[in-house]
Amino acid sequence: MKLVELKETDYEKFITEHKEKSHFLQSYIWGEFSKKKKKLTPYYLGLENKNQQIVATALLLQKKLPLGYSYFYSPRGFMIDYLDKDLLSELTHKIKDYIKPKKAIFLKIDPPIIIRKENYLGEEKKLEYNVDTIFHNLSQVGFKHQGFTKNFETMQPRYTFRIDLEKTQEEIDSHFSKTTKQRIQKAIRLGTKVRIGTEEDIDTFYNLMLLTEDRKDFVSYSKDYYEELFSIFNKKNNVKLFIGYLDFDEVLSHLKEEEKELNKKIEEIDPNTSSKNGKRKLKDYKTSLENLKKEIEKYQQAKEKYGKTIALNAHMIILYQEKAWVLYAGNHNVLTESYANYHTYYEHIKYCKNHNIKIYDQFGTIGDLDKNNKRMGLHEFKKKFGGDYIEFIGEFDYITNHFMYFIFTKLVPLYRKIIRFKSKKEVNYEAKANK
Repeated sequence: MKLVELKETDYEKFITEHKEKSHFLQSYIWGEFSKKKKKLTPYYLGLENKNQQIVATALLLQKKLPLGYSYFYSPRGFMIDYLDKDLLSELTHKIKDYIKPKKAIFLKIDPPIIIRKENYLGEEKKLEYNVDTIFHNLSQVGFKHQGFTKNFETMQPRYTFRIDLEKTQEEIDSHFSKTTKQRIQKAIRLGTKVRIGTEEDIDTFYNLMLLTEDRKDFVSYSKDYYEELFSIFNKKNNVKLFIGYLDFDEVLSHLKEEEKELNKKIEEIDPNTSSKNGKRKLKDYKTSLENLKKEIEKYQQAKEKYGKTIALNAHMIILYQEKAWVLYAGNHNVLTESYANYHTYYEHIKYCKNHNIKIYDQFGTIGDLDKNNKRMGLHEFKKKFGGDYIEFIGEFDYITNHFMYFIFTKLVPLYRKIIRFKSKKEVNYEAKANK
């Protein structure tokens, strides 16, 4: 067998033939995007047998380091049967020979191999393969497992929620939590709307991402990052931008209709009734009416502040090889009680199902389910949509330069930690001196 560099058509052809194992991070498009916006050099490699047939592929992304060194990352690993130890060994050692002249320190992979799966009820589901065999094979060919991380320490999330869209829509809906069903229905009754955006909506998306960044304490990317991501994936219709929004005139019209209905119900009850049931209904209707009037006033004020419409959510979905990933989601910090976010999620779940997507991946959650974990809110929100809770196998490193690997993974992080600590002490000292 020999390792060959592949053109886009040949590379994507092999992935299409094995789409059940594919991931958008293994795609040719992701390699091109990584070259443009992440300053990484992509290599599209195939293992060719004696009959000149491709039997495995790998996208390698080269990160160049000082002194001419570099490391390589194969996002979501090789497109290969990890149960075939001989094939895995052949590809790994061919890649080692390929990257060593490029002063590679190590090669990192994080295969999308599921090692644990629970359904929406928390019941563990049996896997169709032996995970221990895969661990053994990777270890035997020289890969070192980097541990079972629980949060977002790795290049890609080690946990996620996935919805099987081959089920009926009714079954998918039935797995939603009770509150999720109620919130979706409330959002629809209120009149929240969802549309598919274009490149002209990137500004809206970016602004919502910034609001989410401030609220959730994470760092988003620059606007041109999102623009390039949308542009390059949109060339082959591999990305959708869903915008959840309110049209205030329609919302107010709906609320005023509800107000009329409540007034009518109140008028139908004798105000002097001695019936306990009548008195209870009258009291409930009047309370609902007061709350409704406050809601009408709130949306009227919002209209005066924001104009005729307001975008509350913008979610970017990647579609590739019959799978979908909710890659980025930006949400406004106002009118959250409209639950437009729930409606937006519901609409892109339905869209994906209606466009022959089989797996809907919420792209990341946590494994540390301690109630004090600051990411628990994110986890609980995604869990409410009833997907399978997935744990992936994690990262593996194949070391090609042990000395530099020690420097890069141990001493450099320690040096950076010391520098940050010294800087913090200097800032604190200066602050005290200026008091």
